[in-house]
Amino acid sequence: MECDSGLERKFARFGDGLEVRDGTVIEGYASLFGARDQGGDVVQTGAYAQSLAALAKAGRRVKMLWQHDPAQPIGIWDEVREDGKGLWVKGRLLEGVEKGREAAALIGAGAIEGLSIGYRTLRSAKTDRGRRLLTELELWEVSLVTFPMLPSARAAAKGETLSVGDLRELAAAFEGARRDLAGGGRRQT
Repeated sequence: MECDSGLERKFARFGDGLEVRDGTVIEGYASLFGARDQGGDVVQTGAYAQSLAALAKAGRRVKMLWQHDPAQPIGIWDEVREDGKGLWVKGRLLEGVEKGREAAALIGAGAIEGLSIGYRTLRSAKTDRGRRLLTELELWEVSLVTFPMLPSARAAAKGETLSVGDLRELAAAFEGARRDLAGGGRRQT
């Protein structure tokens, strides 16, 4: 998912191994290796390694944002690492920040569906099917998001499927968000 800043985004729902404890502690996978997204991209094992090493060397952290908005940090990622499965994160919402308290309440109510990562692609390769294999990514942030940009990333109860009405509502929301973002200079597709 591209935006005008050059950052791309991917979504992981809470049902993908993400866990929220005590209303403020979030841990789980923000990205899974080898999983194809709606755009056909696949993140290769090790794609975040150099970015995470550079951040550690510089004494910086991956940012925890609200809805990919750099003006709205809502917590701290205490641990971000790769393992054999994907990009694992553990952090905490800051209840001393108004948006952090709101996010905790929304998560508790089930209104927040998961995490979305913001990154730049440094290296990729095209597969024989025309898809991108993402081999090196510069990770900037991991956001809590209300609404995933990918329809298949929407959280659902086990065994639940989306109805045609749900998909139409989703498409209308995407179109409205696209119009709003196009007017504000910040675009996600």
